[in-house]
Amino acid sequence: MTIRISRRGVLGAGAILAASPAILRAQQLFTAYPFRLGIASGDPAEDGFVIWTRLAPDPLERHGGMPMAPVEVEWEVARDERMRDIAASGTALARPELSHSVHVEVGGLEPGRQYWYRFAIGRERSMRGRTRTLPGAAASVDRLRFAVAGCQHYEDGLYTAYRHLAAEDPDFVFHYGDYIYEYRSSPLPIGWDGQPRRFVRAHEGQMLYDIGDYRQRYAQYKMDPDLQAAHAAAAWFASFDDHEIENNWVRLQDQQGTPPEVFALRRAMALQAWYEHMPVRRSSLPGQTGIAAYRRASFGGLLDLHVLDTRSFRSDQPCDDGFKPVCEVVTNRAATVLGEAQERWLFAGLAERRPRWNALAQQVMIMPLDRRTGDEPEEIRNMDSWGAYDVPRERLLRQLRGKNAVVLTGDEHQTFAGELRTDGGDGEAVAVELVTTSISSGGDGADVRSGADRIRERNPFLKFTGDRRGYTLCEVTPQSWESAFRVVCSVSTPDAPIATLATATIAAGEPALSIA
Repeated sequence: MTIRISRRGVLGAGAILAASPAILRAQQLFTAYPFRLGIASGDPAEDGFVIWTRLAPDPLERHGGMPMAPVEVEWEVARDERMRDIAASGTALARPELSHSVHVEVGGLEPGRQYWYRFAIGRERSMRGRTRTLPGAAASVDRLRFAVAGCQHYEDGLYTAYRHLAAEDPDFVFHYGDYIYEYRSSPLPIGWDGQPRRFVRAHEGQMLYDIGDYRQRYAQYKMDPDLQAAHAAAAWFASFDDHEIENNWVRLQDQQGTPPEVFALRRAMALQAWYEHMPVRRSSLPGQTGIAAYRRASFGGLLDLHVLDTRSFRSDQPCDDGFKPVCEVVTNRAATVLGEAQERWLFAGLAERRPRWNALAQQVMIMPLDRRTGDEPEEIRNMDSWGAYDVPRERLLRQLRGKNAVVLTGDEHQTFAGELRTDGGDGEAVAVELVTTSISSGGDGADVRSGADRIRERNPFLKFTGDRRGYTLCEVTPQSWESAFRVVCSVSTPDAPIATLATATIAAGEPALSIA
């Protein structure tokens, strides 16, 4: 039996499915390419990794143009780029309950080596991806090279930076979140500064609320060829921030005052869609109480990567959110960013393990920046950052003392580099924070953002700022950590070249920055 899948689903679906087996197998003949959303790998371990795809011959249509039945997909992992030396292979079910996504947790592989992978269904084959297993726990790792990226508002700009990132050949990518944005289409675009901006491209659909909305938005973003190239180039550690659900959400609270039990439904659908489109393990499949997204990866004795979730367990933003004068609530002793269980897990990992470097991979800025750019009489902070949570921030910084820690952050749509000091920024330096700019969010940007000089003056622990779009490329050795801030001059026009805005260097054992 042959099933032909059209742009609107299955031709003759009623008669065919009534006579078909429960699982539609590989003899299906698609009328459109089923791997239009690309492939990805992620969450590597010593013996394997996750490989991902989603079948969607018509990505923006309901159900991606797929029939409402499980579909069997073949996969293979090879030791060579031409896919001749097969190390592992098998089949997996693309289930309609998970939007016909596939998450294969490949195991039994060699540690610390490169592999290639692909999928097939019938005569259709996916593109080929490259990935890598983690080195063994006792391995001596001399060098690690990885990228940090995120904040990729589709309407704000092109993903040219991702094409350059793919060419860097990183060992892995940490994505700090804001993979999609939930806003409706803006055919008359207004920039973040309230001024008209150049139209680049538009979202499909309205504001996202149900699972069909979120699935369509992921499909639109994932059809971008530069994003697909970055996924195919290396394994990703994916996390989420706010826009995967709704701007500045925390726990079961949104900015509109939606009843928590109602927002919980929206959050559950959004997190399911995030899982369906990310190369993450089954342990990150959302359940009735939320999602377990924090996790740890070790790169021999060189680096421990602690991937954090700063949304799901955080107490409400103080001072009514936004960029506001500091109010008494920022010193609330009951406030939390990570929640009790995640904080205990992180602190235990920092205390028990002894890698050369610790990297905290998370979403919102820890530095308590005074955001005043003029003559405002009162200190202003971003209430949606660690800067508005004095007690948990100081508790974290005490744990980072002597841990050779570098914090990797996003969210700000700018580049920042600074020292993390206790006592509200006036005390001892215990770690370094590197804030990566956006891939596209905020539009083209500028060489220097207005007011940046005043912010530097008011925050002596802040050593560098930049306002172009791009990513951070980190190279780590036992002796030093170097992060190159890689930027493009434009995201509103295609084919912008890549350049290094600056390079931050950290010597092992010294929580201080030098900028070149």
